[in-house]
Amino acid sequence: MKPTAILFIAFACSLAAMPSAFAEGNKIAPMIDSVQLMHNGKPVTVQRGHDPQAHLPDAYQKTERGCPPFCVQPMTAVPGVDTIGELEMLEYLQRSSQGDESILVIDSRTPDWVMRGTIPGSVNIPWNKINIDTAGTFETPAEAEGLKHILADEFDAKLGEDGKWDFSDAKTLVLFCNGIWCPQSTANIKTLVEYGYPVHKLKWYRGGMQDWLSVGLTTVKP
Repeated sequence: MKPTAILFIAFACSLAAMPSAFAEGNKIAPMIDSVQLMHNGKPVTVQRGHDPQAHLPDAYQKTERGCPPFCVQPMTAVPGVDTIGELEMLEYLQRSSQGDESILVIDSRTPDWVMRGTIPGSVNIPWNKINIDTAGTFETPAEAEGLKHILADEFDAKLGEDGKWDFSDAKTLVLFCNGIWCPQSTANIKTLVEYGYPVHKLKWYRGGMQDWLSVGLTTVKP
């Protein structure tokens, strides 16, 4: 039998098997039906939607947003910082929900966006709370003091007597925002690296809310 005939038969068999596979439901991955997480102390089941008529919310259907500031972000936010996808994000969320306090998943968006829905298991720390301008400074002393509290109280970094930050026991941070056109989490990662945060303790979910929603994964509102 010719190789092309064998390939055609294999392809036909795979098509024949597809209806039964689809009948099993809209899984996250072949071996993952759903993931159990905690959000604000309450259990949440993360799964994909089962409505074939569902579509992205209006806020994520736009293709023209204006650059700057909404420019397409690179695959690498900062050299050494891992860029992750949905399955890796779910793994970090699950570890955090199961009590791993060394991991913190951060929604970098402003509260008005978070109110529309966020990823279960994440905490909201708006990007403008962890941001320095191009000169590497803050507009007000209060902004600098605010970041100091976030680094110490939220991220477990320690400020030494010499004024330098010690990130030895700092948490692994997983940051995201609205999508590949959103610069907020990227800006935060760059700020943290400038402060000395170890790049191996920073992860970036580049696809953000737009990609999360595009595959129908569960969201929650505060």
